[in-house]
Amino acid sequence: MEEKRHTSAEYERELQEIKDGLLYLGAMTEKALENGSIALLERNTELARRIVCEDDQIDRLDIALEEKCIRLLALRQPAARDLRFITTAIKITGHLERIGDMAAKIAEKVILLNEIPQIKPYIDLPRMAEIVRGMIRKSMDALVSGDIDLAHRVREEDAVIDQLNDQIFRELLTFMMEDPHKIQVSLYIMQISKSLERIADHAEGIADMVIYMVTGKSVRHQPACAEKE
Repeated sequence: MEEKRHTSAEYERELQEIKDGLLYLGAMTEKALENGSIALLERNTELARRIVCEDDQIDRLDIALEEKCIRLLALRQPAARDLRFITTAIKITGHLERIGDMAAKIAEKVILLNEIPQIKPYIDLPRMAEIVRGMIRKSMDALVSGDIDLAHRVREEDAVIDQLNDQIFRELLTFMMEDPHKIQVSLYIMQISKSLERIADHAEGIADMVIYMVTGKSVRHQPACAEKE
């Protein structure tokens, strides 16, 4: 009986380690995005370079978490809710790792932008970044609390990011048509905007997995409004 209690406690500890690791990884990606906005607004190339270098840490943590999940599946053979949590965790680590990659890509473009004159004040990009950071935070909060309403809100915010991305694209297209000298800088800004849009997609993907974990129902590839009907 003592051995059974010990095994159960150890199993719960392993599950908690995975959850803690996911939260830490989420916080790292959110911080990378926050620093990316600061580096852009303050033209801080050193900070942008640090973001690129720190992406390796995100990659290593992603691998370590995935290995923990696979080991737990193999050795503990979890069932029901625990099984859904572990399989969900594997997919969420993948989303977070790709968010880290996108944050590094944004930082690389910031480094290039800092070497040339600005064509306009940065307003929409920081706004996008703030919304996207909130989406990551909410999706991870939803994971911890099992709050599917919060997960649904993340899914709905993805449409806002899509609209902002389209708005930035149209505005920059006008700049490029009016002045060919603005083409290169406009392309860099477009690439940052597109990276933010892709990060929002990954945050939505995390929210999708949370809904699956809690309800057992997959909402992937379904519009947010349609799924809630």
